[in-house]
Amino acid sequence: MFRLAVAVSLLTSAVCAVGQNPQSSDPFAVSLAQKSVAALTGRLPVADVTLNADVISIYGSDNETGTGTFKAKGFAESRVDMSLSGGTRSDVRTAAGGGAWSANGAAAHPYAGHNCRTDAAWFFPVLSALAVTANPNFIFKYIAQEQHGSVSTQHIRIFQIVPNDPAGILQRLGTEDVYLDLSSGLPVAVAFKSHPDNDLNTDIDTEARFANYQAVSGILIPFHFQEMINGSVVLDVIVTSAAVNTGLVDSLFTLP
Repeated sequence: MFRLAVAVSLLTSAVCAVGQNPQSSDPFAVSLAQKSVAALTGRLPVADVTLNADVISIYGSDNETGTGTFKAKGFAESRVDMSLSGGTRSDVRTAAGGGAWSANGAAAHPYAGHNCRTDAAWFFPVLSALAVTANPNFIFKYIAQEQHGSVSTQHIRIFQIVPNDPAGILQRLGTEDVYLDLSSGLPVAVAFKSHPDNDLNTDIDTEARFANYQAVSGILIPFHFQEMINGSVVLDVIVTSAAVNTGLVDSLFTLP
């Protein structure tokens, strides 16, 4: 997810038929995902989003406040620009499947590829893996009805089948757990594992949490979202304005 490129063990489903191919989706999980996206979009098309926000960045005792702009185009491109009390920072994910970050206008630093396998638009559920049920390479599994934080949710797991990945390493790196509000179907949280740049086998619990959904041009947008690492909030975002389908261009998602 944002700070860790975010930028980011399959359980047997109670609703899976005995002997089902483990690489096929559960119909119930697919149905939950489709209903969630329909609730978010009203079945309107969404190509891109721009969110302007007040942000608090929290790392240990280092708390910084400021503003941020969060942009996403399609399912593969995102950009976050923040101006904080301690300086500026920009993060991008690209259609080529990579990512980079830059601080205080310095040269960009590429992210490790293993930290670019999960959603580029981690802050905007409409442009996430939740919306790719039509792609047979994405597998949706139902886990359980669970309490997530204070919310009753339906828990589904999403991963992508990757060619030439016999050990399942890329599949593991891209696995996401999605928690949908039991009543509304709206995403409450998306959790996954991020990793140190030099160690794809060390897992770091990473999560985005969403709240205060508001309609903008017919699309429900979370006006409050948080990034959490190992259970602690590291980024707290309050959206002040939002726009969808403004025609963002690919050149926005690069850093010098």
